[in-house]
Amino acid sequence: MNAMLVGADTLGNIPDVLQSYGITIHRHLSGRNSSHQRKVDRLPAGTELLILFTDFLGHNVMRHFRELAAEQQIRFIACRRSACALKQSLTGAGMCEQPCAACPRRNEQAEGRRKR
Repeated sequence: MNAMLVGADTLGNIPDVLQSYGITIHRHLSGRNSSHQRKVDRLPAGTELLILFTDFLGHNVMRHFRELAAEQQIRFIACRRSACALKQSLTGAGMCEQPCAACPRRNEQAEGRRKR
């Protein structure tokens, strides 16, 4: 699954957490330059998940990206920039860490991707 990350100057161990869920970083925008973020009128092609790091974003920027995700029917999660908060949000969204073939949630996710 490809994800676009918005917020945070540095990601630290976030890429490792995402990899354990089978998610790759498709694109990352930091939370510093809001004019750069506002120029985005579409999420990049191939984006399947939008992750917003709330402690690095203003309300207007978050609203803008949530609206883009809704227009393109892309799932999004919002959380603080910490490994624990990200894991909690991903698990709450129905994603499994280190998915296995026997996992019922993985099968549901795979079928959901095929239906799109």
